[in-house]
Amino acid sequence: QVQLVESGGGLVQAGGSLRPSCVASGRTGSNYAVGWFRQAPGKEREFVATISWNGGRTFYAESVKGRFTIFRDNTKNTVYLQMNSLKPEDTAVYYCAARPYMSESTYIRDYNYWGQGTQVTVTS
Repeated sequence: QVQLVESGGGLVQAGGSLRPSCVASGRTGSNYAVGWFRQAPGKEREFVATISWNGGRTFYAESVKGRFTIFRDNTKNTVYLQMNSLKPEDTAVYYCAARPYMSESTYIRDYNYWGQGTQVTVTS
Protein backbone atom coordinates (compact mmCIF):
# COMPACT_ATOMS: atom_id res chain seq x y z
CA GLN A 1 0.00 0.00 0.00
CA VAL A 2 1.12 3.51 -0.83
CA GLN A 3 -0.58 6.66 0.40
CA LEU A 4 -0.05 9.86 -1.57
CA VAL A 5 -0.73 13.42 -0.49
CA GLU A 6 -0.36 16.35 -2.87
CA SER A 7 0.07 19.97 -1.92
CA GLY A 8 1.47 23.16 -3.39
CA GLY A 9 -1.20 24.04 -5.89
CA GLY A 10 -2.65 27.52 -5.97
CA LEU A 11 -3.65 30.57 -7.96
CA VAL A 12 -1.08 32.24 -10.18
CA GLN A 13 -1.00 34.63 -13.11
CA ALA A 14 0.04 33.50 -16.56
CA GLY A 15 3.80 33.31 -16.82
CA GLY A 16 4.17 32.47 -13.16
CA SER A 17 5.42 29.35 -11.41
CA LEU A 18 4.21 26.76 -8.94
CA ARG A 19 5.77 23.64 -7.50
CA PRO A 20 3.26 21.04 -6.33
CA SER A 21 4.65 18.20 -4.27
CA CYS A 22 3.56 14.62 -3.65
CA VAL A 23 4.52 12.92 -0.40
CA ALA A 24 4.35 9.15 -0.28
CA SER A 25 4.06 6.82 2.66
CA GLY A 26 3.77 3.07 2.86
CA ARG A 27 5.81 -0.09 2.74
CA THR A 28 7.52 0.27 -0.63
CA GLY A 29 10.26 2.61 0.50
CA SER A 30 11.26 4.58 -2.61
CA ASN A 31 10.85 1.70 -5.06
CA TYR A 32 7.99 3.16 -7.08
CA ALA A 33 7.60 5.19 -10.24
CA VAL A 34 5.45 8.30 -10.04
CA GLY A 35 3.31 10.07 -12.55
CA TRP A 36 1.64 13.45 -12.51
CA PHE A 37 -1.70 13.77 -14.27
CA ARG A 38 -4.22 16.57 -14.52
CA GLN A 39 -7.91 16.98 -15.12
CA ALA A 40 -9.53 20.19 -16.25
CA PRO A 41 -13.27 20.82 -15.84
CA GLY A 42 -15.25 18.89 -18.41
CA LYS A 43 -12.18 17.08 -19.72
CA GLU A 44 -10.64 13.68 -19.24
CA ARG A 45 -7.66 13.14 -17.00
CA GLU A 46 -4.41 13.41 -18.94
CA PHE A 47 -0.78 12.56 -18.51
CA VAL A 48 1.65 15.34 -17.57
CA ALA A 49 4.97 13.80 -16.47
CA THR A 50 6.47 10.65 -15.03
CA ILE A 51 9.69 9.71 -13.26
CA SER A 52 11.44 6.43 -12.49
CA TRP A 53 12.06 5.27 -8.94
CA ASN A 54 15.57 6.72 -8.82
CA GLY A 55 14.87 9.82 -10.89
CA GLY A 56 17.06 8.62 -13.73
CA ARG A 57 14.32 8.65 -16.37
CA THR A 58 11.63 11.22 -16.98
CA PHE A 59 9.02 11.74 -19.68
CA TYR A 60 6.74 14.67 -20.38
CA ALA A 61 3.61 15.43 -22.31
CA GLU A 62 4.35 17.59 -25.33
CA SER A 63 2.15 20.35 -23.94
CA VAL A 64 4.42 20.84 -20.91
CA LYS A 65 7.83 19.89 -22.25
CA GLY A 66 10.36 22.64 -21.62
CA ARG A 67 8.13 24.31 -19.02
CA PHE A 68 7.61 21.60 -16.38
CA THR A 69 10.22 19.52 -14.57
CA ILE A 70 9.54 16.44 -12.49
CA PHE A 71 12.08 15.43 -9.87
CA ARG A 72 12.19 13.55 -6.61
CA ASP A 73 13.92 13.48 -3.26
CA ASN A 74 13.79 9.92 -2.00
CA THR A 75 15.19 10.95 1.39
CA LYS A 76 11.90 12.81 1.87
CA ASN A 77 9.67 10.37 -0.08
CA THR A 78 8.60 13.37 -2.14
CA VAL A 79 8.12 13.96 -5.85
CA TYR A 80 7.87 17.50 -7.16
CA LEU A 81 6.49 19.07 -10.30
CA GLN A 82 8.17 22.39 -11.02
CA MET A 83 5.83 24.32 -13.30
CA ASN A 84 7.17 27.44 -15.02
CA SER A 85 5.75 29.74 -17.67
CA LEU A 86 2.25 28.69 -16.69
CA LYS A 87 -0.61 29.24 -19.09
CA PRO A 88 -4.36 29.48 -18.47
CA GLU A 89 -4.75 26.12 -20.23
CA ASP A 90 -2.68 24.52 -17.46
CA THR A 91 -5.59 25.13 -15.07
CA ALA A 92 -6.67 21.76 -13.65
CA VAL A 93 -6.63 19.51 -10.64
CA TYR A 94 -3.21 17.87 -10.55
CA TYR A 95 -2.89 14.32 -9.27
CA CYS A 96 0.13 12.24 -8.48
CA ALA A 97 0.05 8.48 -8.82
CA ALA A 98 2.42 5.66 -7.91
CA ARG A 99 3.45 2.31 -9.40
CA PRO A 100 5.28 0.26 -6.78
CA TYR A 101 8.05 -1.96 -8.13
CA MET A 102 7.27 -0.97 -11.72
CA SER A 103 8.81 1.33 -14.29
CA GLU A 104 7.47 4.75 -15.16
CA SER A 105 4.45 5.00 -17.45
CA THR A 106 2.37 7.58 -19.28
CA TYR A 107 -0.85 5.56 -18.93
CA ILE A 108 -3.46 6.17 -16.25
CA ARG A 109 -4.37 2.48 -16.17
CA ASP A 110 -0.87 1.51 -15.08
CA TYR A 111 -1.04 3.30 -11.74
CA ASN A 112 -2.34 1.60 -8.61
CA TYR A 113 -2.36 4.47 -6.13
CA TRP A 114 -3.58 8.03 -6.42
CA GLY A 115 -3.56 11.14 -4.33
CA GLN A 116 -6.53 13.40 -3.72
CA GLY A 117 -5.33 16.11 -6.10
CA THR A 118 -4.33 19.75 -5.78
CA GLN A 119 -5.95 22.61 -7.65
CA VAL A 120 -3.85 24.76 -9.98
CA THR A 121 -5.49 27.86 -11.41
CA VAL A 122 -3.74 30.13 -13.90
CA THR A 123 -5.32 33.48 -14.70
CA SER A 124 -4.70 35.47 -17.84
